[in-house]
Amino acid sequence: MLEVLDGRGARLWATAALTALGEAREELDALNVFPVPDGDTGTNLYLTFEAAYGAVTALPAEEGLRTVIDTFARGALLGARGNSGIILAQLMRGWADVLAKEEVMDGAAAKRAMALADAQAWAAVAVPVEGTILSVSRASAEAAAKVPGDRLLDVVQAGILAAREALARTPEQLPVLRRAGVVDAGGAGLLLLLETLGDLLEGRYRRRPGGLRRPALPAVDLTECDDLDPEGPAYEVMYLLDAPDVRIPALRAALAPLGDSLVVVGGGGLWHVHVHVDDPGAAVEAGIEAGRPRRVRVSHFAEQIVRRSARRPTGVGLVACAAGPGLARLFEQAGAVAVRNPPGRRPSTGEILSAVRRTGAAAVVVLPNDGATMAVAGAAAAAAREEGVHVTVLPTRAQVQGLAAAAVHDPARPADVDVVQMSAAAGAARDGAVTVAVRDAITTAGPCRAGDVLGVVQGDFVVVGTDLAAVAVEVVDRLLTTGGELVTVVRGHDADDALVRSVTEHLRRTRRDVEVNVLDGDQERYHLLLGVE
Repeated sequence: MLEVLDGRGARLWATAALTALGEAREELDALNVFPVPDGDTGTNLYLTFEAAYGAVTALPAEEGLRTVIDTFARGALLGARGNSGIILAQLMRGWADVLAKEEVMDGAAAKRAMALADAQAWAAVAVPVEGTILSVSRASAEAAAKVPGDRLLDVVQAGILAAREALARTPEQLPVLRRAGVVDAGGAGLLLLLETLGDLLEGRYRRRPGGLRRPALPAVDLTECDDLDPEGPAYEVMYLLDAPDVRIPALRAALAPLGDSLVVVGGGGLWHVHVHVDDPGAAVEAGIEAGRPRRVRVSHFAEQIVRRSARRPTGVGLVACAAGPGLARLFEQAGAVAVRNPPGRRPSTGEILSAVRRTGAAAVVVLPNDGATMAVAGAAAAAAREEGVHVTVLPTRAQVQGLAAAAVHDPARPADVDVVQMSAAAGAARDGAVTVAVRDAITTAGPCRAGDVLGVVQGDFVVVGTDLAAVAVEVVDRLLTTGGELVTVVRGHDADDALVRSVTEHLRRTRRDVEVNVLDGDQERYHLLLGVE
C-alpha cells in the first residue's frame, strides 16, 4: 500500500492506466453518443493518454513527481484527441499546477489538485453541460474535499465513490444518453483512471478494468441522437496554437459564434483548440489571427456517423506484423490483429491468412512492416481474396511506418478511404534503426566488424561506429534533416535507459520544437527503431 505518490508511483499509475484504457477502448467507444455519436471517445482518451505516457517515458528514471506530472500534462496537451481528450489534458494540467510545488502527493495535495483540475476543466469549456465528464470530475473533487484528514487513499476512494454515483446519474442529466441506454463515455473513462489510481494505492498494481455499462449496440439508434440534426455542425476542428495568453479571450469570442463544443485548454503560450463548426476554414483563420496554428485536424464526422449506422458490424479489419511483443501490444491497442515477426524470421502465409480471418471483416488491410515479408503478405492476401475477403497490402517496410499507419486506422471508414489515409501516414514516416553487427561485412557505409554499431536510415546502412548513443544521435539528426514534428523512439529488448536518454536529451537540447514519443517495442537485434513524422 502506498501512503503518498512520488515520481516512481506516478509512472506506475501511468503504465497501469494506459493498459486499462487500452483494454476498455472499444467499450468506451461503444458508449459514445454525446456530443456527437461518432464512437471514438475511448480511442481519443487512449491516444491522448498514450501521448502523455510517451513523453514521460523519455524522462530519466530518477526524475521526481513535479517533472513527471508536468511532462505528462504537456504530453497530453500536445497529443489531445477529441472533446474528451482535450478535457482530460486540461484536468492533467490542473493536477500538474498544484503538484509543481510538491515533492510527493499526499491527501492534502490530492484535494487541491482535484479542485483546481475541475475548476480549470469547467472554465475551458465554452458551454459546460451536466451529464458529461465534467459532472463526474466535479462530484469527485467535491467529495474528496470533504474527507476528514489527509490520508491519500481515503481521499482517492471518496473521489472514486462519488465519480461512480455521478456517472450513474448522467443518463438522467442528458436525454441523449437516456435514449441510448448508456452512461457518458468521457465520464466512464475518467472513472477508470481514478479506479486505477485507487488500485495502485491499495497495492493492486494492475487489473483488468470492468464495471462499465456496456450497451447493446443494435439497441443504440443513432438517428435518435440530438446531434444528428442536419443543421448542426458537420466538422470537428482541432489544432495546437502558439499564442500569447492575452489573445485567448478574443479567440474564444471569435470561435463561439461559429459552432459548438468549443474547448480551449493550455497556458504559457501553448494551447489546444477544439470546436465543432460548419466552416472549418473560419475556425482555422481565427487561430491565425491569435497566433500560429499547427497540427490542424479537420474531421467530417457527419459522414462518419452515417457510415457507422450503415456499415457492417465488422468494419475494416487490420493485420500488422510485429517485430517484438511490445510492438504487438501497440498494434493490438490500435485495433489490429498482430502477427509476431521477430528479426530473422518471416511469418508464414498461413499465419497472416489466419490473422486476416480472425478480423472477421470483409475488407482487411495488412501491414507487413518489413520488406522481406511483403511477398508473404501478398500470397496471404491472394488466398484470402479467393475466400471472398477484400485484402489490401500496404508496402510498409519498417515497424515505425506500420505504427504511423495504424495510428490513423479507422474501421468506420470505407476500405478505400482507410487505405489512402494509412498509406499517407506510412509514406510520411521516415525510419531509422540502431543495431550491432554480428559478423564482419561490407556495408553501404563502409566495412564493419562484428560488434560495431550500425546506423540505418530508410533501409540503408549509413553509419558505422563504436558507441550506441553516438550512432543513435547521428541517425536521428539525419532523419530530421528534412524536418519533422514528431520523433518516435521504439526501445528494443537490449536498450537500456541511458541509451534512450541520450537520444531524448539530445533532442531537447537541439530540437525543442520536436515532440518525442518513447515506446517499448521489446524487439530483438535492433536496440532502437526510430521514426520521424
